[in-house]
Amino acid sequence: MQTILRPLALRPGDTIALVAPSRPSDPSRLATASAWLEHRGYRVRHSPHVHDTYHYLAGTDSDRALDVMDAFLDDEISGLLCVRGGFGTGRMIDRLDYDAIRAHPKAVVGFSDSTGLQLALYARTGLVTFTGALADTDLGGASVDPLLADSLWRLLEQSGPFGLLPDSGDGLTVLRPGRAEGPLVAANLALLCSVLGTPYEPPFDGAVLLIEDVSEAPYRLDRMLHQLRLAGVLDRLAALVLGSFQDCFVPAEMAASPTLHEMVTDAVGDRPLPVISGVAYGHMRRRTVLPIGVSTLVDGHAGTVVVTEGAVL
Repeated sequence: MQTILRPLALRPGDTIALVAPSRPSDPSRLATASAWLEHRGYRVRHSPHVHDTYHYLAGTDSDRALDVMDAFLDDEISGLLCVRGGFGTGRMIDRLDYDAIRAHPKAVVGFSDSTGLQLALYARTGLVTFTGALADTDLGGASVDPLLADSLWRLLEQSGPFGLLPDSGDGLTVLRPGRAEGPLVAANLALLCSVLGTPYEPPFDGAVLLIEDVSEAPYRLDRMLHQLRLAGVLDRLAALVLGSFQDCFVPAEMAASPTLHEMVTDAVGDRPLPVISGVAYGHMRRRTVLPIGVSTLVDGHAGTVVVTEGAVL
């Protein structure tokens, strides 16, 4: 079982570094996100390469990794917020100094492609990070979704357990009964599969795995689910939870395709694994921010998913 490392809670007056481990920021949206954070009482620092471009990336791999490391090692910075998803974290996670990060734990918030960075941090240091929010995409628009904002600040500023996870609007669906508790590993499915078999694969033994994805054809989702099965991941989990799979099961793709629930049921087989679907986590506007690494109870009898311990000190 992974030994987890909780960061310190954030407090107004702290400095948050905006980093770009994937795609570059949109300057106007980043300015709006910065103002939103400052309105909350935080100082904001833009990392040096946050506006750089190298093909579709925010600068070279070494520069993006340097910004992340500098933010961890700077004592004036209390937390890191990723600006965008897209592509690229898998190119730079092997350039980080995980011993140094372990000695300077800080809150890290990201989503989508940032999953690669966050899984690597959890695998190599045990650091609890927070998935479900990006500066440009979520904080840089005309308004911020209330659920996202509330869950973000509850997790970053309060040391108590988050509690019951909200559903996506239609309630939670129990696909397989049972009751299990373990550390939460919440991730984009494609990014999770990309680190399997590498030193950045998260610990799965006894974990509650919560997955989501976006704009993937059903056959690709099916292939990734069976990659988890073939890699032995499903044999090691305590429970499996499904978030949103936005724009994956469009009508044009469904003529001969199984549904998501059928895919998952086929992959899980006869394993005694509780499975619940419908948590408000994924590539849609209304989502909850989730802590990676803290104990979470999946109750297939009550039809609930509950984070049972705090994520920050």
